[in-house]
Amino acid sequence: MPSIREVRRLPYTPEQMFDLVADVGSYRKFLPWVVATRVRSNSETEMLADMVVGFKSIRESFTSRVTKDRPHEIRVHYVDGPLSDLDNIWVFKPYGRESCEIEFFVDFTFKNKVFERIAGQYFDRAFRKMVNAFEKRAAQLYDTENALR
Repeated sequence: MPSIREVRRLPYTPEQMFDLVADVGSYRKFLPWVVATRVRSNSETEMLADMVVGFKSIRESFTSRVTKDRPHEIRVHYVDGPLSDLDNIWVFKPYGRESCEIEFFVDFTFKNKVFERIAGQYFDRAFRKMVNAFEKRAAQLYDTENALR
C-alpha cells in the first residue's frame, strides 16, 4: 500500500490553507491529473464529492466523504472508485502569527494490483507535484492578500 506523510511550514494561516484544501470544486484549476470535480453536498462539517483523475488515456472516478473541522483538520473517507481503501488527512496548526504547519498523510490500496504496482513506482513524484501545486495555488490566492495586512 503506497503511503506518504509530509510536514510543511507555509507563510499562510491555518484558515487560509484549510479553505484552499476544502475547495474541492476548484481542484481541476490547479491540481495535475484532476480532470473534473463535482461536489454533491457541502456543509460546514461534511462534503460528498466526486473527482475524475486522468493520465493519458486512463480516467478513473472517485467518490469521497470529507469531514471538516475548520481550521484544524480535513479527513477524506473513501466511498467508491477504483481503490479498495484510501486514508487522507490534513492537519493545520498555527506556527507564528501568520504561518502554519501542515501535516499531510495519505495511503491507498488499488483493487487492481497492476495499478497499485504502477502507482507505487510514481507515487512519490506525483505526490511532490501535487504538494507543489497546492503551494503555488496558495501563493496565487494569498500572497497579495497577506502583503496588504
